[in-house]
Amino acid sequence: MTKFIKFLFLCIITSFTINAQNTVIKAGHFYDSRNGKMLENQIIVIKQGKIKEVGTNPKFSKNDKIIDLSDSWVLPGLMDCHVHVTSNTAHLQRNSITTNYVRESNALRAIRGSVVAKQFLDNGFTTIKEIGNDGNYATADIIKAIKYGWIKGPTIIYAGKIIAPFGGQTKNINPDNEGLWQFEYIDADTPDEIKKAVRKNIYYGATVIKMVTGDNGTYNEEDIKAAVDEAQKYGIKVTVHVVTEGIAATNAILGGAAAIEHGDNLNDEQLQLMKDKGVFLVGTDFSYDNNFAYGVGEKTAREWTDQLVDRLKRAYKIGTPMAFGTDIIIDLPGLNRVQSSLKVLETWKAAEIPASYILQTMTIKAAELLGIDKERGILEPTYYADIIAVKNNPLKDIESINTVHFVMKEGEIIRNDKK
Repeated sequence: MTKFIKFLFLCIITSFTINAQNTVIKAGHFYDSRNGKMLENQIIVIKQGKIKEVGTNPKFSKNDKIIDLSDSWVLPGLMDCHVHVTSNTAHLQRNSITTNYVRESNALRAIRGSVVAKQFLDNGFTTIKEIGNDGNYATADIIKAIKYGWIKGPTIIYAGKIIAPFGGQTKNINPDNEGLWQFEYIDADTPDEIKKAVRKNIYYGATVIKMVTGDNGTYNEEDIKAAVDEAQKYGIKVTVHVVTEGIAATNAILGGAAAIEHGDNLNDEQLQLMKDKGVFLVGTDFSYDNNFAYGVGEKTAREWTDQLVDRLKRAYKIGTPMAFGTDIIIDLPGLNRVQSSLKVLETWKAAEIPASYILQTMTIKAAELLGIDKERGILEPTYYADIIAVKNNPLKDIESINTVHFVMKEGEIIRNDKK
């Protein structure tokens, strides 16, 4: 009897294995992010969260779960390389960022971040880079909550606290409140202080390091290199915020940064140097509406937007590597965070950047910058099944990515409006 029970159990297990249900997606239009082209009538076979096979005639079983997206445009999950999920400046003034240090608890920041992270996932962004300004490591707890299965959210590449010269990015804090900014920044003014700051961030969960230069002080090349060398010991990259003109960006590039965040005032020589060194531009190219939301007036908002269009055109022409980033912390009236963020596509269109290239900056190129290009950003065998579908052709109009109706994250269906 014992042998019979063992035999029966083995048969049941074998039968379950043979008939184990894969997921099969019938993709009417399929974006090949590696080559920047749309393929027709592809079938994606998914097993245990990863892509098993892709092609026009792969084998699958009648027991497999079939998802019919034959009338949709199927893409790799999108990536935003510059987000602040725990931040929201609703007062239309930059000054409110500092006042929020005393108005908003870390718990509140984490709750907001959980909501915004889910918005990104529901709208097709399966990976984001949370770039700091999240209080006292609030995002580290959001990442844990996603890992534990308490909430749904994208894969989050996380910067921890921002490393900067004394004062972070604040202005006009009186001496009685010195250090208020340390809620979100780490003061580091020497290579040794920078190395210690890198170690502290990694201890609390950072998987990328962000530095700020040119705001309250300018790091030299050796300072940047100190951070890069320390981060490399842990297998992570350094990205640097630069918005000012002059030497700050050049020092970051020569110091070995993986990317320049913003880079509003980069000149052609710096953009060429970035190309030569393989340094990415994460441009955060605000639309007019995004700029105007800061309360700067119509004239200034237009000037800022025109400047971004010009820099974006020059970067594309030169061939500077680019990864998509938004940096939105003000939700526009009637729009959620992702809808407000995707307004930046108006600037990309104004700069006449091809839609296929924009999609690459949101998939394969973003994955390269984030160091996950062997597992995400492409719909190919062995890659995670991070897959989305939109109703309209994004190669005809990039803003069609606002029409997401299907989202899969690592093989799990997050959203399927056709059910």
